[in-house]
Parts: sequence; structure tokens; C-alpha cells
Amino acid sequence: MRPRFIGAIGLITSNLADGRALYVRTLGLPLRQAPRTRFLFSTKLGGGRYFGVWPLSDAARTCFGTARWPANRPVPQMFIEFEMSRPPDVEAAARELEAAGHRLLHPARTDPWGQTVARLQSKDGVIVGISFVPWMHRKPRKRSARRPTV
Repeated sequence: MRPRFIGAIGLITSNLADGRALYVRTLGLPLRQAPRTRFLFSTKLGGGRYFGVWPLSDAARTCFGTARWPANRPVPQMFIEFEMSRPPDVEAAARELEAAGHRLLHPARTDPWGQTVARLQSKDGVIVGISFVPWMHRKPRKRSARRPTV
């Protein structure tokens, strides 16, 4: 397995209003709400490609299909996602993780927003994703070198 870069990192909050108060209002982070979710995120912070604040109920729904985090698992405080080169690499990495004895929260799948991801939970509770997000692999357009005419 060879992740290319850290694709996303974020915090998981049991109270989104508290998270919004700290990260948006107090720290002034340029977070916006993802469509049809309560997930707050930004792709505009230096040092990373993606930062998010994920409601615990949304993390539970994504990983387990229920709004409550299972009582037999540590309550996660954060997530990190390692970006692979292509979707088949996510599936191969998931098999590799399972072969090494790690239990996945869910197998590799493509979510409605286009991300291919498999997730596990570390012993200390961090949700670790192995993923491929298409827009993170697009090359930026080159700007025209032409000077404006006067």
C-alpha cells in the first residue's frame, strides 16, 4: 500500500453547535456546510487539502447506517484519510488491511459524492480512511500568459 498524501483530516464532534462556535466563529475558519449534510469543511486552509468537522451522528450513519455510535466502540475524536492513486488501489489496500488483522468499519465503496473509501477505527478511536477523491487528483488549469490589451 502506498498512499500518495493525506487527503483529509478533521474532527468529530458530538455537538455541532459547539464545533461551529469554536472553529467558525471563534477561530474564523472558512468552513462551509456540505450540501444535504451537517458536515462542515474547507478546502482553503493551508497545510492540507481538506479539513472538516464531522458530526458524530453523521459518522455513525456513514460507517454503520445508524445515527448512534455503537456503545462497544471508542467514540472517535478525529478522522484522517490517506489518498490513493486510483479507486482499485483503495480496494487492494482494504484487502491488505484485513489480511494484516484490521477490522474494517466498512469495505471499499463509492459514496454518492464520488469518494471511494474504506474505513477502520484505530485502537485509540481515530477513524482512518483509505480513499480516492477524484477532484484531489485533477491537475489545476494553467492560467493564460497573455497580457490584457489596453
